[in-house]
Amino acid sequence: MTRSTTGAKENFDQAELDKFGALANRWWDPQGPQKALHALNPVRLDYVKRRIALRDASVLDVGCGAGLLSEALAREGALVTATDLAPELIKVAKLHKLESQISVDYRLQSVESLAAEQPGSFDAITCMEMLEHVPDPSAIVAACATLLKPGGQLFLSTLNRTPAAFALAIVGAEYVARLLPKGTHHYQDFIKPSELAAWLRAAGLQLEDVSGLAYEPWRNAARIIGRTDVNYLACARKPL
Repeated sequence: MTRSTTGAKENFDQAELDKFGALANRWWDPQGPQKALHALNPVRLDYVKRRIALRDASVLDVGCGAGLLSEALAREGALVTATDLAPELIKVAKLHKLESQISVDYRLQSVESLAAEQPGSFDAITCMEMLEHVPDPSAIVAACATLLKPGGQLFLSTLNRTPAAFALAIVGAEYVARLLPKGTHHYQDFIKPSELAAWLRAAGLQLEDVSGLAYEPWRNAARIIGRTDVNYLACARKPL
């Protein structure tokens, strides 16, 4: 796959960080630019809850944005650390947790850096709607594997690289229905489940599930489905 890069050492695209950082002040607005994300969040949380007991579990939310999933995990009793590389998003996340009185350890830090500092520290890791926005998603998967405790689980969501995903996630969502800002996604960076599975195997993780994730804009709701040709969720485990 061809990926854009912004340097040899850092696994991020500054243009992507700037794009999402510009949305920070309206991240928590359920009718704002991240309206679809608000609808997806309960489904993502339920996917995780059905596979791990969250109370007192150490959980890392990678690419946390302004903290939608991070706070939801914390409300379930998880001990949450959350990382992102957009300063504007981390600032808003920290402000919102004060309003919500929720405990989340937000960090402006790369997951690769955290893996070097705290290997084997987390019972579960979530990385939602992030892999398609970085130059080297396989490195993110590898870092997450390093951070997991033996038996820990990694939860991912991303977009499949199919004509259906191009039609719905880019043409439909960004240009026709205007559910997302134009330029939110780049088709060449979408990830096939087979590619994700290969990265998971290379990182020493065992893929346990792949499920489709559908967003229905006419009722602003999301649900798990059998088809994975547009959005999908995945769960993998680190062997004991």
